[in-house]
Amino acid sequence: MAEGQWSPGRKETDADEFRPVLDIVEPARQRRLTVFLRLLLLVPHFIVLFVLHIAAFFTVVVGWFAALVLGRLPDPVFRFLTGVLGYDMRVSASDMLLIDRYPPFALTPPADYPVQIEVRPTPLNRLAVLFRLFLMIPAAIVQSLAVYGWWALAFVWWLITLCLGRMPRPLFEATVATLRYRMRFSAYVMMLTPAYPKGLFGDDGLAVAPERSRSATRPLVLGSAAKWLVVLFLVLGLAGHITSSVTASTSDDTYDTRLDGS
Repeated sequence: MAEGQWSPGRKETDADEFRPVLDIVEPARQRRLTVFLRLLLLVPHFIVLFVLHIAAFFTVVVGWFAALVLGRLPDPVFRFLTGVLGYDMRVSASDMLLIDRYPPFALTPPADYPVQIEVRPTPLNRLAVLFRLFLMIPAAIVQSLAVYGWWALAFVWWLITLCLGRMPRPLFEATVATLRYRMRFSAYVMMLTPAYPKGLFGDDGLAVAPERSRSATRPLVLGSAAKWLVVLFLVLGLAGHITSSVTASTSDDTYDTRLDGS
C-alpha cells in the first residue's frame, strides 16, 4: 500500500449514503521536539484558519441561499468550502498529535500528505437545507462534548506522546474518531453533504475485505479501549459544560446580589 492510499473492499459508495471520509496515515514515530513545540509551531496556521473561517462563514450563507434554489451547492462554493474543511482537518490532526508532518499552507494538499478528506458533490434536500440550523443541534451537542472532553486532558495526551515518541494505538483511534465526527459535522453544517454525522464509535469491521490493505482510519475500526476513551471524552465534556454552566450561574447570582446590596 502506498503511503496515504487505501485498497478498499466494500466502499462507502456501496452504502445508501456516502459519508465524508477522513483518511489518516498513522506515523510509526513522532519527533519529540516537534511534539514539545507543537502548538507554538502551528501558530501561523491558527492565524490563517481564523481568516479562512470568516470567509467560510459568509460563503456558507451564500451557499445556503443557492442550495435552496438549486438543490445543491454551486461548484465554486463547494470547492472553496471543501478546501477550508481539509485545511482545518490537517491543522487539527497536527495539533491533536495524530501526525508529525507539518501542514502545508494550501487548500489542496500534496497527494502523499498523511491527512486527506473525501467529500463528494451531492444533491441536497431543500427542506433539510431550510431547517439545517435546527437539524444540526443534536450532532452539535455530541461533537462539542467529545472535542471538549479530549481537550480537557490534552496535557495528559501530550505528555504521553512526548514520553513515548508516539501516540498509543487506543488513544490514536479515539482521537481520530473524535476528529472525524467533527469533520462530518462541519461538512454537514457547510452543506457539503446531506449525510447526518455518524460513526463516533467507529465503523463496522466488515467495511473492508480482511485480505486487503487499508489505512489506519478508512474504515476506522475502534478497539474496546478506544471506545472507552471516546466515552471518557463525552463524560468529561458533559462534566465540563455542567461545571461551566453552574459557575456562570453562580457568578451571575453573586453579581446580582452585589447590585441589590449596593
